[in-house]
Amino acid sequence: MPAAYPFSAVVGLDDLRLALLLTAVNPAIGGVLVRGEKGTAKSTVVRALATLLPEIDAVRGCRFGCDPAGPDPDCPDGPHGAAAPVIRRRSSLVELPVGATEDRVVGTLDIQRALSEGVKAYEPGLLATAHRGLLYVDEVNLLPDHLVDLLLDAAAMGRAHVERDGVSVKHAARFLLVGTMNPEEGEPRPQLVDRFGLVVSVTSPDEAAPRAEVVRRRLAYDADPDGFAARWAADDEALAGRIAAARERLVSVALPDGELDRIARICLAYGVDGLRADIVVARAALTLAAWHGRGEVTAADVRDAARLALPHRRRRDPLDPPGTDQERLEETLSSEDPDPEPEPPDGGPAGGGAPSDEDGEAGEQPAAAPGQPYRPRVLTLPKTGERAHAGRRSLAYARRGRVVGARLPRGAGAPHLPATLRAAAARGSRAVAPGDLREAVHVGREANLVLFVVDASGSMAARQRMSTVKAAVLSLLRDAYQRRDRVGMITFRGAGADEVLPPTSSHEVGVQKLARLRTGGRTPLAAGLEAAARTLRAERRRDPRRRPLLVLVTDGRSTAGADPLTAVPALAGTASVVVDCEAGPVRLGLARRLAAALDAACVPLSQLSGERRRAA
Repeated sequence: MPAAYPFSAVVGLDDLRLALLLTAVNPAIGGVLVRGEKGTAKSTVVRALATLLPEIDAVRGCRFGCDPAGPDPDCPDGPHGAAAPVIRRRSSLVELPVGATEDRVVGTLDIQRALSEGVKAYEPGLLATAHRGLLYVDEVNLLPDHLVDLLLDAAAMGRAHVERDGVSVKHAARFLLVGTMNPEEGEPRPQLVDRFGLVVSVTSPDEAAPRAEVVRRRLAYDADPDGFAARWAADDEALAGRIAAARERLVSVALPDGELDRIARICLAYGVDGLRADIVVARAALTLAAWHGRGEVTAADVRDAARLALPHRRRRDPLDPPGTDQERLEETLSSEDPDPEPEPPDGGPAGGGAPSDEDGEAGEQPAAAPGQPYRPRVLTLPKTGERAHAGRRSLAYARRGRVVGARLPRGAGAPHLPATLRAAAARGSRAVAPGDLREAVHVGREANLVLFVVDASGSMAARQRMSTVKAAVLSLLRDAYQRRDRVGMITFRGAGADEVLPPTSSHEVGVQKLARLRTGGRTPLAAGLEAAARTLRAERRRDPRRRPLLVLVTDGRSTAGADPLTAVPALAGTASVVVDCEAGPVRLGLARRLAAALDAACVPLSQLSGERRRAA
């Protein structure tokens, strides 16, 4: 097997390398989340870190990697006495695939031994394998939420607690947790991001020289991996020695009260929730001091720790555009400087002239600001799907959730013990055979594709009305974000329809598109429906198992193009909701008629709010 790419040979990425090294020194920091576009060497750097971790002593034959000097008293393979045989090995690197199941992560009942020997035995999972090593989760934003919860809970407590399939097990699970993600594929929930100690954003070099050096080194590694690694071995050994020295020094580093007060002031000014941020910044500052060979935390350590630990923790709208957190942090840290530099003059034009029409289209209205968003009523798909994408919207058969029945095994599902026993009894046997095994059928929630089709024509152009419509769509976008859906947006006005947001998991992009949405012109409703049909056909080819929900936001008027009813057959079988935006004392009921043709629910705009429904 070729040698791993050397950590010391990585070009640039200073913040990422520092964050990983700090976590290697002090796993109590809570792990690292790495955000970056594809091709930015995220996985390469993480795998390289594993080669720097020191070798460890472990009890021979223990599947949970117990330390002979302090074995876990709850170890399922224990107890381990003082005379237990010892082996020395490298710290483990465990990679968790996106498609992993819960039983593979935490472990489960050993079915083979249960059926053949009649004993209740435990088969350990990846958390046990990762104990005292590094657990790497690529594309952590695509991992089901319940698995991320398991990982973060274990990383925070240093233990895994398994209660499933009649098994109750506790075992040590202390590991370095590193997750990588591409923001283009969607953001994880803020409360999950908050559980990572440090978050680093990486980008590719924006100058020719470092880009060329990256390619030069990569080509040299591909040509001779072992020889390339040997050239950097001394640098990597120096880093490994520095990690070991910093670990020993960490216990004696002092955190002065003045710097602890500085941490508290920064976290308060930055507007974080809870106290986890204060604790992580303090741990990171102590680790930085140990890494630099100091016996006491300095103001520089606090500032560097804050830059790694705080940008993802500010109390904010989860759909805010990226970059605002870092700007706010810089302002907060500047306020802690004793002599902050004065801000440069704005340099923009004085006064507040009226905004100009950017493209000058006749009849086009300036973009109206969305109104205040709210919690909308829950829009779900009918029937029960076969869950291919974990989420929180529509009912679907899943691997976890409410048990609704049993069936013959189809995969790695949890066994249904009562049904298994009944199958054995039906054979007249008092012993369970492999053919008697039954699998539990669970019903949980799935994520869907929510496609918004929004009328942006002149009939919607009254600013107050469009502001209300935008507030409704923004509220539904937030709801889709919380329920882990993919979203897309089509608008129609003037001569046709535009796919302003192809289906994506980046909900914040939808918010930006919505804010810039202008209105005006005639109403080509049929074009909007035809564009929706094309988008849904393409998505079915790309992801046939994700069920779509069409949300049509319109007053039902059509003043250009074909009759909207001619486009309805192309949407047959698509679960749809029509949000009726018709206003005024005289109402034609056109949106309601269109909803009937689509076999869709029709929700008046004024009744979209779930909060209002509960209050009514």
